[in-house]
Amino acid sequence: MLPSVNQVLYLQVASPDETEAQIEYKSRIADSGDGNLLIEIPLNESTGRYKKLYLGDELSAFFVAEGGVKHYFNSHVIGFKEDVVRLVAIHKPDPEQITKIQRRSFLRVAAELELAVRLTEGIKFVALTDDVGGGGISFVCDGKWKLKFGDVLDCWLLIPYKNGSLEHANFKSEVVRVKQFESGRSQLMCKFSEISDGERQKIIRFCFERQLDLRKR
Repeated sequence: MLPSVNQVLYLQVASPDETEAQIEYKSRIADSGDGNLLIEIPLNESTGRYKKLYLGDELSAFFVAEGGVKHYFNSHVIGFKEDVVRLVAIHKPDPEQITKIQRRSFLRVAAELELAVRLTEGIKFVALTDDVGGGGISFVCDGKWKLKFGDVLDCWLLIPYKNGSLEHANFKSEVVRVKQFESGRSQLMCKFSEISDGERQKIIRFCFERQLDLRKR
């Protein structure tokens, strides 16, 4: 069953920062289209603050149906609409994708993609990603770069598509976690801090292609 207009939605937004990803927001469905749901800006009820969403943000949502049963689905932001208040357009899930079992698998896929990184000091290096998504990436690099929480990186991601074409996505990412390995290498978990809608869509397209490939296996 699909959620209806005026139904309350409870949302969590994908983030490399686990604490941030655990925050639950409340919204309401204002309208419904062929392939989208228009929702109000999500509110963090514990702080009274609204959550600014960006194109491509990945969402884990649930609504409560009759009898108090929670129905879960995953979605992502596909646009915005200026009405009396600003509304957020999210992808309408297929009814078969709605489940009574909670899922936290955002549209984030494991992938080893080539990533060129430039630090603020002008230092450049190349690394391989562990995973990529519409909200951020993680990658492994040599520990000698001494990256830390809060560092902002200029990044160029090489993206191969199924049709054989290649694209580069350019963005700034902020380090939200660093994991050190005994080998001396480091895993960096980053969220996008500056990225255009077009560059984000390149990454989302890759994620959808990869996800479809995994489903066929």
